[in-house]
Amino acid sequence: MIEFLQQLINGLSLGAIYALIALGYTMVYGVLRFINFAHGDVFMIGAFAGLYLAPRVMIHFPQPDPDRFTWGPAGGAVCVVLLAMLVCAVLGIIIEKLAYRPLRDRPRLTALITAIGVSIFLENFGQFLFGVDPQSFPTLLTDTAIPIPEKFGALSNLTITTGQVIVLGVTLILLGVLRFIVLKTKLGMAMRALSVNPVATALMGVNNDVVISFTFGLGSALAGAAGILTSIQQPSIDPLMGILPGLKAFVAAVLGGIGNIPGAALGGILIGVIETLVVGYSDRLHISPSYRDAVAFTLLILILLFKPNGLLGKVEREKV
Repeated sequence: MIEFLQQLINGLSLGAIYALIALGYTMVYGVLRFINFAHGDVFMIGAFAGLYLAPRVMIHFPQPDPDRFTWGPAGGAVCVVLLAMLVCAVLGIIIEKLAYRPLRDRPRLTALITAIGVSIFLENFGQFLFGVDPQSFPTLLTDTAIPIPEKFGALSNLTITTGQVIVLGVTLILLGVLRFIVLKTKLGMAMRALSVNPVATALMGVNNDVVISFTFGLGSALAGAAGILTSIQQPSIDPLMGILPGLKAFVAAVLGGIGNIPGAALGGILIGVIETLVVGYSDRLHISPSYRDAVAFTLLILILLFKPNGLLGKVEREKV
């Protein structure tokens, strides 16, 4: 049981990353009905934004002074995350305006091919700009194990790191903020209306271009936060680091129900937990840990075969 709980904790931490990336996929699909395959590379840009921002930001946040109140490194880490989210939000808006908006009235296949082209461009431009070799991400916060008191019995043998707590905590905060934006703000109301009927939304005086750009920016900001959170736990980053997480996040969005925000979060958590359990129990399952990547795509095939609308997705009827 302790081993299972340990793998579950590790899986929740990984799944939280997938959930943040999957939210960008599902929001764009909900508004425009196409998959932005460049989203995983925006996640990579977020990590590199943190790489270059961290030394310039953290210098202004020294260690806490007992004689006066200071934010310390935690405040610097928050600033790095917010700035990386801002960079990715601007990038997402630029991508939508330059690459996708001119093709909005074209067939969906055209936009899909363009999304793949944008993804390849970002990967190659990243290799040109940042270099092809992996780089070490600076230490924002020390990732150490949190001691569990012995009064909890066998649970004291669990290993929970500060990085895992930060990932789960930030993910929950961002999910709460996203829920507030979507359900309680006028832009969120416009996003929901646009996903149902864009023509009627425009007739009601809503600027669809602004709403779509905001959706791209919001989803890209979440991907940027995921890039920083991943780099805290795995401090080696490279220009191709967004390919697999992006694909798995897409699987997570389909698993939860593409276009459904709670479904994307649920799908990301499930993919992370299942992937971690496969690695943790690989010896008992008599399979190689390297099959962890194949598991996500096997799930995608099963979902498309038996429940193509996803766990929380709804059946949509289209008139011929």
